[in-house]
Amino acid sequence: MKIMIDVMKAVRLHAFGGPDVLVYEDAPRPELKAGEALVRVEAAGLNPPDWYLRDGYRALPPEWRPNASFPLILGTDVSGVVAALAPDVAAFSIGDEVHAMVRFPDAVMTGSGAYAEYVSVPASQLAPKPVGIDHIHAAGAPMSILTAWQFLIELGHDEPNPFQSYRHEPVPLEGKTVLINGAGGGVGHLAVQLAKWQGARVIAVASARNAALMRDFGVDQFIDYKTTAAEDVVQDVDLVLDAVGGANMERFLRVLKPGSALFLVNPLGFTGHEEAEKLGITVSSTQVRSHGAQLAQAACLLADGTVRVVIDSRFPLAKASSAHDRAANGNIQGKIVMAV
Repeated sequence: MKIMIDVMKAVRLHAFGGPDVLVYEDAPRPELKAGEALVRVEAAGLNPPDWYLRDGYRALPPEWRPNASFPLILGTDVSGVVAALAPDVAAFSIGDEVHAMVRFPDAVMTGSGAYAEYVSVPASQLAPKPVGIDHIHAAGAPMSILTAWQFLIELGHDEPNPFQSYRHEPVPLEGKTVLINGAGGGVGHLAVQLAKWQGARVIAVASARNAALMRDFGVDQFIDYKTTAAEDVVQDVDLVLDAVGGANMERFLRVLKPGSALFLVNPLGFTGHEEAEKLGITVSSTQVRSHGAQLAQAACLLADGTVRVVIDSRFPLAKASSAHDRAANGNIQGKIVMAV
């Protein structure tokens, strides 16, 4: 009997909808193109673009929504082992343990293929898996830590900014007071740690369940947003990083000093630009981009424990719909990851 080695298990989408549209089934194994590595996936991390695409980006205007070619495979964040290499790839070897954020935002509307046993990855987007952490934690890192890195440490590219006409510019953090809203979430809990690493005084805003975690991270002040409005108790902040978005982001202008900055991970709906200009506050956002070299820098911090990924929950790949249900329930501490 012929063994079909070109088939793998994957979670595929045949139509947009809720978590129940995710189907665990056989799929063709990716074919390598020039400059790529084939990674045998050990774990895949969940991120908001996964459920936005699963749902067909219904929050966007119709003309911005994806014109998908089904079936498609969701997911950007992987940790695994290099199984094959294109002939022109010399930076990695078969058997190397690696992690990556795959083809983002290039494949934001088509799926990057991470919810699968194998995924092809441009070698420039790969980084060695941090030594000393397992594949589950390594798969939880890429999109969230690259988002925090590109907002706070170094943008690292000159691609056009889809959210504004000017380039996003991180600001020096040493000795500055930084407020991070959504400090318990995927981006937020890593941003807190990067800001502390850079020498900032950090105010963390999150739900009460995150108070002990934030103490572990050494935050200087914790605010439970369910009982206290940050804008009522904080002032003269140098930088706010809002990792939540949604209604009334303008309220953070009230905690900032003149000449300071408000960084919005999800800026859609922000209406305070005129007020910010009057106050001399820079409002800025950017879209995270795959970047193997930056991920390798961050991996050093993950390897030595300076920064750690918190895992909210883990699921087998075959239970991807349950993982998406968990995401829909909210109040996530850290990252949701699937073992492959």
